[in-house]
Amino acid sequence: MIINVLQHTPNEGPGSIEAWAKQHHHDFYVYHPYQFGILPTVQQTDFLVILGGPMSPNDDLPWIAQERQLIKELLDKDVPILGVCYGAQQITKTLGCQIKKAPVKEVGWAPVELQSEKINDLPQELTVLHWHEEMFEIPEEADVLFSNENLTNQGFVLGHKAVGLQFHLEPEQNNINEIVVNDSQYIEGSVLNQTAEQIINKSIPVANRKAIFSILDYLAKAN
Repeated sequence: MIINVLQHTPNEGPGSIEAWAKQHHHDFYVYHPYQFGILPTVQQTDFLVILGGPMSPNDDLPWIAQERQLIKELLDKDVPILGVCYGAQQITKTLGCQIKKAPVKEVGWAPVELQSEKINDLPQELTVLHWHEEMFEIPEEADVLFSNENLTNQGFVLGHKAVGLQFHLEPEQNNINEIVVNDSQYIEGSVLNQTAEQIINKSIPVANRKAIFSILDYLAKAN
């Protein structure tokens, strides 16, 4: 299976998603459309992963619109898609939903609670990395997957076609370090009130890798 990853900033890579792909012997390619303006074609894609980034789907940039055209074509062909943070927002905007400011800015570690049993082997609660201040609406045809006290729409599942997560399950320790040291100024104003040092020193729960693997397994069944 060919897995294509859209990465949108140097310090937010695929993390444990790449480990899952290697474990299953899938072909794995990372695109940087924000820098090179290149996207995979529908014919080249068996599974699409859309990572986070500092931009918004509401930004008027040609490559952002081109991404949504790719998402639309893949959804029409039932090609599975995982969206993380900005990536999840791109999926919902493609489906006609609004992207807007969240009630609060979440940056740091905080729990989310499971809202749907559609995906097997997900725990009732996960402590995850948040790095966002915008939010997506849930498409009518999708189910809320995760919520927390700050934001109802923390994740969604759209059949076997797509899963979107407003938060991050994929970072491993080196990814956390890279995110924080390069983007620590973004922490200011977060309702979670955590320092850069606290975010880096938090032990990543073992459950997070298991959860992202379960989500990827679920989506891969559609292929």
